[in-house]
Amino acid sequence: MSRYMDESQSYVNSEAKARRKLVDQRRMQYRRAIESYSEQRLLQQELSDYPELIAANYIAASREVSRVAATPAH
Repeated sequence: MSRYMDESQSYVNSEAKARRKLVDQRRMQYRRAIESYSEQRLLQQELSDYPELIAANYIAASREVSRVAATPAH
């Protein structure tokens, strides 16, 4: 009978570990999403202080795209 109890306890323990692992994964995913949102907000706020940089980057990127599109394929 003790073997039966040991096997059932290990099943319960492994089930609890799996559940805790899933909860931890969700918690870390949520934390990463919050950090990413916070970083994006901070960057957006910093960029809004310098609108001329946004325009310059846009112009440079559009020139790069048009130059890549204009090169002939071999």
